[in-house]
Amino acid sequence: MKLSVNALREYLSSLYDADVEIRGVWRLDGEKSEGAKDLKGFGYGVPYVIEFSVDGEAKRVVLETMRSGGFGHEYFSDRAGSVLWQHSVFNKLPRHVRSVDVGAFTVDGKGLKSLGDCGEFFIVTEFAGGRLYHFDLDRIKESGRLSKLDEKRCLVLSDYLVEIHKVKREAPSLYVRRARELVGHGECIMGLLDSYPSGLDFVGEADLINVERSCVVWRWRVKHKAHRLSQVHGDFHPWNVLFREGVDFTVLDRSRGEWGEPADDVTAMTINYIFYSLQKYGELAGVFERLFRLFWENYLRKTGDREILEVVQPFYAWRGLVVASPIWYPNLNRDVRVKLFNFIRNVLECERFDLEGVNSYISSA
Repeated sequence: MKLSVNALREYLSSLYDADVEIRGVWRLDGEKSEGAKDLKGFGYGVPYVIEFSVDGEAKRVVLETMRSGGFGHEYFSDRAGSVLWQHSVFNKLPRHVRSVDVGAFTVDGKGLKSLGDCGEFFIVTEFAGGRLYHFDLDRIKESGRLSKLDEKRCLVLSDYLVEIHKVKREAPSLYVRRARELVGHGECIMGLLDSYPSGLDFVGEADLINVERSCVVWRWRVKHKAHRLSQVHGDFHPWNVLFREGVDFTVLDRSRGEWGEPADDVTAMTINYIFYSLQKYGELAGVFERLFRLFWENYLRKTGDREILEVVQPFYAWRGLVVASPIWYPNLNRDVRVKLFNFIRNVLECERFDLEGVNSYISSA
């Protein structure tokens, strides 16, 4: 598909109710372009930066669509629903990058409009500068050293969850829905399990069936804890956090639900300390054990939520399935994948998660 700069100009002019001059359009993961040229290879699922001026003021936004395919995004309505939901909630969450508009490409691909003759939907967000948090973790893994800033950033992320999780809501049916979606949604446990190809050398189909069966049992345990329904991010991992100077940060891509179980956010971040530690040390140890403990101890001390240790199990299983995935991490060492599946199986067997026992979950098959 070719993305027309004229169509972009007309769309943005109507959005800002003023004449807009397009200065550049480029892929978010690519080099900045100079000048305004049509994008002949525009692809769905790829975010683009649009630089423009309106009334003499320079602005940047990001235009993004959702890629079709697996994980519950097969139908047009799946993708449209997700983008419409994102626009409705991004601006409600503190520190989240702001959504400017949601719209659709026309069926012929020649225009963009706020709604109407819809083809594929898109979302436009403000451009947020910074560096993704996973680059910090990459550096820490390489060097084996933690700075004071690394510890402060870990604590500020933990504090962020403490603050947003303070906002509660009484809606039992919504909590039950989120527990059901944890297991059955295309982006969650069953969707991840379905994405695993056959013939893997680190896990068999029977193992995946057992994981799914255990998660169904956990759904029935978790669904009765509706008093825990809280404001959540929904996909709080190192690829959705942008740090600037010091501890100043912005979060990206809030997902799936404005309300949910706090364990969703806590496990989404802390599984990565385990994941990076397995690659570095073969167990939870050293600098990543320090980050894991800092995050958890700070969160528990400030929330007093010890009950979370009774519900994290299926959430850790889900996030473990993500980081063990040959789709998302094709070059991961087999030994790391084996240990991640040990962790998944053993966590699902424990009634209360033991913060001191992570390595026992990892080491025993």
